Amino acid sequence: MAAEAAQEKKSKNTCILDLRGLSSITDYFVICSVTSDVQGRAVADNVQEELSKSGADVWFVEGYEHAKWILLDYVDVVVHIFEEETRDFYGLDRLWGDAPRAKLSTAAKKGKKK
Repeated sequence: MAAEAAQEKKSKNTCILDLRGLSSITDYFVICSVTSDVQGRAVADNVQEELSKSGADVWFVEGYEHAKWILLDYVDVVVHIFEEETRDFYGLDRLWGDAPRAKLSTAAKKGKKK
């Protein structure tokens, strides 16, 4: 659901990493890229809005003001919204390269609501 909400605001290169059995921090990372701080905040706002509709409230938010890397912590799912250069620099995709990637729904890939 978080990945779909990110895609609705045109995030790029969205992926879901399944960290169950690999990390005690969380079960899933949703990682996506944006092209500006404005888009990053729009993605973060939409993720929070859509997840709150299903009763999931964000536990912690970091980076919203500067929006180079916005983190939304839902405990079992952590959403990382990166500007492209920042994503390349930190390389979470590479750091967690052994994590299986969950599939995005067809609607999420197209950036549309189901």
